[in-house]
Amino acid sequence: MSQLVSTIINNDSVEFACEAHETLLEVLRDRLGLTGAKEGCGTGDCGACSVILDGALVCSCLVLGAEAQDRNIETVEGMADGAKLHPLQTKFLEHAALQCGICTPGFLIAAKALLTNNPDPTEEEIRYALAGNLCRCTGYDKIVRAVQDAAKQMRRA
Repeated sequence: MSQLVSTIINNDSVEFACEAHETLLEVLRDRLGLTGAKEGCGTGDCGACSVILDGALVCSCLVLGAEAQDRNIETVEGMADGAKLHPLQTKFLEHAALQCGICTPGFLIAAKALLTNNPDPTEEEIRYALAGNLCRCTGYDKIVRAVQDAAKQMRRA
């Protein structure tokens, strides 16, 4: 039986109907067309499906769509301001911190969550915050450098 859910996604009020068993990841991708979050593992181990839910980083494959009722969700689609990329997105490009793109949205969202709570993280803090995200292509140094550079730019702004 479908359930009607009202929520906020990327600062927009959204309503959707979902089945009790559908994950937030399935709702975002299949019902709402927000395909940035990816299903990598389906068990919360890879971080490819990361979103920010009420200010906390979560794996959307582990959250039921119905649990989004009256919640605030941020996805990678909400990071840019129109055609203007978020500093993290710009720095990922500048530092070549992406290749195949499967993990990139999850890393961007995890980095955004980190910098929202800690605008001046150490390298160790960045690596710890991103530890729930797996990448098979780039390694992690370019990603860490991109986050460090974005943090510096965001502090200056």
